[in-house]
Amino acid sequence: MISSYTDLLKAADAEANPQRLLFVFCRAELPDDASEAEKAAFANGEGGALTPVVCVDKALDEVSDFEALVEESRETGQAWDVVFVAAMSGRGGMKPSSDEAQQPLTMMVESIRLGHIGNYLPLDRSGQAVALG
Repeated sequence: MISSYTDLLKAADAEANPQRLLFVFCRAELPDDASEAEKAAFANGEGGALTPVVCVDKALDEVSDFEALVEESRETGQAWDVVFVAAMSGRGGMKPSSDEAQQPLTMMVESIRLGHIGNYLPLDRSGQAVALG
């Protein structure tokens, strides 16, 4: 079971074909018409919606350290609460290119917008897996 970013890297590295990781950074937000109960729950860290704010794809050798990834995300100026991660497998011993990752990354962003997050690993700002829902 993968419970951290480190576990994810180990699992991806153990795959037969090279992997490319897809990241979608999301911010927790409340809709403008949120009820008082929803606002109170949100203030306690519950509820709200996760809105994608930044997405990027990286080869494994580009993301060996979660802190470096967090620091790179700071440079965007976008605050985030959860990052969703997925792995994309290469073929024939070749790692997928960034160009090949664009369509799956776009589909991942749209899937998260629609609330379909079950296929992705959610991590908090410290790189630990979180349970959502």
